[in-house]
Amino acid sequence: MNSLNIKIIYRFLGLTAILNGFFMFIAVLFSMYHHEEAKFGILNAGIVTVFLGLLLYFFNKPTSTNIQKKEGYLIVTLGWLILSITGMLPYLFSGAIPNLTDAFFETLSGYSTTGSSILSDIESMPKGILFWRSATHWIGGMGIIVLTIAILPLLGIGGMQLFMAEAPGPSTDKLHPRISDTAKRLWLIYVLLTFSEFFLLKYAGMTWFDAINHAMATMSTGGFSTKNASLAHYNGMPMVQYIVIAFMFIAGTNFVLTYFALKGRVRKIFQSEEFKYYFFGVIIISTIIAIIIIFFQDPTLKTTIDHPMIYGEVESAIRHSLFQVISVITTTGFVSADFTMWSFFATGIFFSLFFVGGSAGSTSGGVKIVRHIVMLKSSFLEFKKALHPNAIIPVRYDNKPVSHTIVFNIISFFIIYMLIFVVSSVILTFLGLDFLSALGAAGSSLGNIGPAIGSVSPVDNFAHLSDAAKWFCAFLMLIGRLELFTVLILFSPFFWRKN
Repeated sequence: MNSLNIKIIYRFLGLTAILNGFFMFIAVLFSMYHHEEAKFGILNAGIVTVFLGLLLYFFNKPTSTNIQKKEGYLIVTLGWLILSITGMLPYLFSGAIPNLTDAFFETLSGYSTTGSSILSDIESMPKGILFWRSATHWIGGMGIIVLTIAILPLLGIGGMQLFMAEAPGPSTDKLHPRISDTAKRLWLIYVLLTFSEFFLLKYAGMTWFDAINHAMATMSTGGFSTKNASLAHYNGMPMVQYIVIAFMFIAGTNFVLTYFALKGRVRKIFQSEEFKYYFFGVIIISTIIAIIIIFFQDPTLKTTIDHPMIYGEVESAIRHSLFQVISVITTTGFVSADFTMWSFFATGIFFSLFFVGGSAGSTSGGVKIVRHIVMLKSSFLEFKKALHPNAIIPVRYDNKPVSHTIVFNIISFFIIYMLIFVVSSVILTFLGLDFLSALGAAGSSLGNIGPAIGSVSPVDNFAHLSDAAKWFCAFLMLIGRLELFTVLILFSPFFWRKN
């Protein structure tokens, strides 16, 4: 423990709390505009959060501003916990969610961009609270850690270790050699896309309040909606859903590629092996789902997609299949229809998509497509090596050899991921869920997806879970958002040994 720079950890947590409180003050403005009593609760929560942040920041001046890996892991994990602990205060102080367990679940679901909810009547909630709920998505989407390292140079603190801990997945490209400049560019893109979607949704017919909330939830691949029926509320407004489809797809794309596209280097996008798998995978799977909806769905269930639609059954099937496939792959979790009603085969496809995830370097959760690509290529190489045992054939990704260390890391990640999923499913059955619901809740929470199967399907929520099950699902959301190793390494005795 003596080897840890404790003061720099506390100082960083203080800065995190201050920034979190700033967003609460923005939520107060929305509440004041709508003349809500909740404004006092949100304001008090913001004051408490900022005060806590100032105490941690100003009373912990470190002698050294150097952050090592150990400090990086602790800062990221504890940072997300401090976000969640302070982030639930607006719910508690306003009385919108008076139960501690429910408030923490909703808050961590927001910051982890999972989108699972315990709210049964979302539209009755104060507008200030709904904005704060969406803001937790937006903060967590890109990661407040990345936001903070953009200003750390002003404090004389380097942030490379934090960036590595926040985004430990494989990455092959960088925007800028300086990590702070990379963070600034990422946030600039993030803000630009959020406001672009906001204006388009407003133009398509959403109110300005619904537009900004859905834009924040889309770009963070979060899934919290201001409507009880989620995006199914807009089934009579196809343009709204097409806009959300487009931005969900963009949010699930590597932000480095988005940066290159905005710079006019479009060729870079189609040179990316991951993007090609992502793009054509979405097209193929959506086509299969659309065919199921049109030809094989039980006719009595066609009302689940508002049959018939303005542009006819085929257009409706294509739109809903595209919407739900992209929503699940990118782990956004918006709902335009109950995909569990489209046939058992369709439900099976969507459940398998729980374990895909979006692109590395995106705001999506899950395993990530690049990991699947590397694992598949590594598996095929094993067949070649069986025929040619003396051959040295490296795994290649984007025409570049991948080191054995990275391949081993990816395979280890996937094995641990699936092991956690299996064990978690069993634990959730012990905590009261039926087997199908336990599978859905475990897969959805770990992958940060939101809607699942069973009693936590797209038309249900997590309100009926026991308190123990909610706390456990919240833990799964956290380790899933930080890609397992960042959190689990803290439970290793090796982490706490002195160097």
